Amino acid sequence: MSSTPSFLNDFPHRPYQRRQRIVWCALICLCLLVLSWFTFPSIGRADGGAPNLAYISGTTTGVSVIDVAARRLTRTFSIDGDPQTILLSADGSFLYVTQPQKGRVSVLDAARGTIHCSVTIPGNPSLLTLSPQGDVLYVAGNHDSHVRALNPDTCAVQQTFALPGPVYGLGVSFLGGSFPAHIGLYQLWVATTDMLTVLDTDGKSLASFAVSAGPQSICIPPGFVIYVTTRQDTVIAVNLATKTVTPPLLTGGTFGPMDYDANTGEVYVPDLTHQQVDVLTPLSSETTQKAPKEPNRVLHMDGVPVSVAITSDGQLGFVAMQNGRVAMVDVPGRQIVSTLTVGGHPHFLITGLYPPPVTTSQQSPPPQLFSWKTIIFWLCVAIFVLSLVALLVVLQLMWKQRSREG
Repeated sequence: MSSTPSFLNDFPHRPYQRRQRIVWCALICLCLLVLSWFTFPSIGRADGGAPNLAYISGTTTGVSVIDVAARRLTRTFSIDGDPQTILLSADGSFLYVTQPQKGRVSVLDAARGTIHCSVTIPGNPSLLTLSPQGDVLYVAGNHDSHVRALNPDTCAVQQTFALPGPVYGLGVSFLGGSFPAHIGLYQLWVATTDMLTVLDTDGKSLASFAVSAGPQSICIPPGFVIYVTTRQDTVIAVNLATKTVTPPLLTGGTFGPMDYDANTGEVYVPDLTHQQVDVLTPLSSETTQKAPKEPNRVLHMDGVPVSVAITSDGQLGFVAMQNGRVAMVDVPGRQIVSTLTVGGHPHFLITGLYPPPVTTSQQSPPPQLFSWKTIIFWLCVAIFVLSLVALLVVLQLMWKQRSREG
């Protein structure tokens, strides 16, 4: 009786070279299939907050959504209470909405517009800002002197900070080095009647800046200069290196919520009085005392601009206008490329998932050396190598057996 293992005797009697080619082809195909899963980047499909979407509050139904690539209105969300400030969660799955007429803040499913949770807030809440980790949502309004920190997953109020007057603006900075008493990851900026107050994450006051013109909208680009609109029709800046407030950069206009180009540092300011968007030259901590003549240039609108948003890749801008339209701007080309009708009286807009990378040092975080995907990849490589060695050993035994039988 032959001592050859049964699985070798049952192997089909084909020429060894042909069997070898078939096995090698199968191995190569399987290897390419697995490697392609790890090598080629997957396409992000964040529900509702994909990079090609923009959200506008104050439209006919409450909130409208624009498909940027298609340049058309794709859906609307029926939200009452005259929605004002809106924000997206970091992954784009939730939309945070203020409803001042209802005294409420709601968290919506950004894909479907359904309400995930909501909470009643005193003072006609119209202002929002989000912590960098996305775990705290700060809310305030012009008719109350408090800022409330919400859990964005449950809408529960976690903390309440008392301020010296009604709140007109909110913002978050990452400049711990400018505030010696700072202990948290970031700082909360609050504009009140005639003061800019900087709070730590526990509500402790870190600094304050007197702004007699009445601070309002706050814009915080990378660097050490904070931009602020005022209720006396000016735009000023705060130099954190010198702890000083600059003379007015812009005057003679009513100015809306600002945004900045993360590539160039230019600040875009809606000028309601002159129906244009003023573009400011970026200031450094050394140039605020000798600020250039502003604006550096303007974008003329065919309506009254109330809010502006610039994508962080610096390619597109969006301007919401009181006449129920939104202008899409080619930022490098410095021209309007499309105007879309959204209806109503827009108040605020935000683009999906274009946040610039931000850390405490204003630099991108270091890449991860060992992610779960890398570990699985190399584990699969090891399994393939071991399987290939085992298969080659089996084939070698088969070949020797066939040689002896021949």
